[in-house]
Amino acid sequence: MLIKVSKVYQPAHLDEVFAIRREVFVGEQNCPPELEWEHEEESNHFLATVDGEPAGASRWRKTDKGYKLERFAVLGKYRNNGIGQALVQAVLNDLPADANYIYLHAQIYAVTLYQRFGFEKTGPEFEEAGIRHYKMVLAR
Repeated sequence: MLIKVSKVYQPAHLDEVFAIRREVFVGEQNCPPELEWEHEEESNHFLATVDGEPAGASRWRKTDKGYKLERFAVLGKYRNNGIGQALVQAVLNDLPADANYIYLHAQIYAVTLYQRFGFEKTGPEFEEAGIRHYKMVLAR
């Protein structure tokens, strides 16, 4: 199984990213579509493939607080194969050298994934799009 993560710009690749997010967030997790599609233009998008087939997606963007990692999604048939880890690593590698405050909103089940990369929970559990999350910040 060959996992490859690429930063994508072309409309065809962005369509694959959005299709993965639609299946995982809107289809599986019942997120309202209007909450799923925001900040696309200022985001840096990533597509994970397995043996050339689209399998996962993620993005990062600069906010008024710092650099936010978002929209990590892996299609069901590809889960538990290291694709989430590959996406996190690719996004972290792509951040500017001066990115000093890096954070994300982790769904509860994904907290341990982000902890492997040095993220720490900050604050209480909260709900976003009807799903339980923790804010996590990369410890430096």
